[in-house]
Amino acid sequence: MEYENQTMKGGKKSNTETTVQYIIIAVLAILLVYNGVKIYGAGDSNISGNIATGIGSVSALDILPKGTPDIYGSELGVSYNDVSASNPQLADATMEKLAEYEDIKLDSTQMERYVKIGSSIACEYCCGAKTLVFSNGERACGCAHSYAMRGLAKYLLTEHPDMTDEQILNELGKWKVLFFPGVHEKKAEVLKANGVDYTDDSLGYIYLASNVYRGAENQATASSSGGSQMVGGC
Repeated sequence: MEYENQTMKGGKKSNTETTVQYIIIAVLAILLVYNGVKIYGAGDSNISGNIATGIGSVSALDILPKGTPDIYGSELGVSYNDVSASNPQLADATMEKLAEYEDIKLDSTQMERYVKIGSSIACEYCCGAKTLVFSNGERACGCAHSYAMRGLAKYLLTEHPDMTDEQILNELGKWKVLFFPGVHEKKAEVLKANGVDYTDDSLGYIYLASNVYRGAENQATASSSGGSQMVGGC
């Protein structure tokens, strides 16, 4: 948007005109933040701005998936309930079950989808990586959480190819929230304060755990504190 360089006497803008322009610029900046976020290629998208005041608390009960995964839970013998800080041995065993499929060989079509999905989520709270895989499909992180998420992605791509990329990414997000419940409680608080529906069945865990709103938890209030920060060994 272009503004004409209107001037007052002496060539200087009035204080009122300058103030109005600053307000317009600020409003445009805010609109850009909320102008939609793409699921893929979002990189380190953050919710920005001064939103700390008035953020309410979100309980882990509101964000942790529960029960057995509908599509693959019985096939793999895993349950969301098996990953908790109260039973670290069971959590590690469940992660190992998911990681068993990490070495599955993929064809070119599956690999393209795998890279797309793996580039949209990471295990940043454990190893600091920005993605699960590099652009060539190689591992971008060697922690147990990443092995589990990559293993699940490969299993679903090969055994349930009818699932969309978004469905698979959403499913990986569920496990990531289980692996890092505390930080995702904080993130959920920020998303809620910004009107992002993290409870949406098909996209909620993409919003919570993928790279779409990566770093949003840093906007939580200092007094906000989640539960256990990490479940399972890194």
